[in-house]
Amino acid sequence: MKELPGTLFIISAPSGAGKTSLVKALVEQTRDISISVSHTTRQKRQGEVDGVDYHFIDKKKFESMVTESAFLEHALVFDNYYGSALKNIENKLKQAEDIILEIDWQGAAQVRKQLPDSVNIFILPPSRLALEERLRNRGQDDEKIIQRRMADAVSETSHYPEYDYLIVNDQFEQALTELSSIVTARRCRIQAQIQSIAPLLKELLD
Repeated sequence: MKELPGTLFIISAPSGAGKTSLVKALVEQTRDISISVSHTTRQKRQGEVDGVDYHFIDKKKFESMVTESAFLEHALVFDNYYGSALKNIENKLKQAEDIILEIDWQGAAQVRKQLPDSVNIFILPPSRLALEERLRNRGQDDEKIIQRRMADAVSETSHYPEYDYLIVNDQFEQALTELSSIVTARRCRIQAQIQSIAPLLKELLD
């Protein structure tokens, strides 16, 4: 796929690192950027809204979309399928909107093959102990699931060298500032500026 006006930001992290909170805060304070709403076969949790948090579909529908090559990436995570619809993302990038994909390392690797110009960011917890405390404080999972998530966190984190940026989410505001700085720097690259400030460049050079 050729380079598009918008930028796709891939953000990954082990479960409990605080990725979702950081991304939500970033979107609230940044113009022209949104989160891609993924499709999933997992059950909807209390408080989640279909079409807002995820597009909740059954396994048969998901497999049909895979057959139709409808996903930019898809993966099996904790016994459930997750996927990012290609058409929705491509349309927004063509309109010079920036998109955030919150996906694991498997999905990130798939996306990089199709969109090598994507910006890849990995979020780390400040320590293993802090990660476990965050998982327990969420109160969503039993002990067996928590231990599985801790084991999977090690596997997920081992893929950090595949990313462009690393952010340690110890102090939330500091981590948010660093994340925002990456977005700002990307938007200031010359290719993006040539398009966004074309009238100014013309005025200055005429």
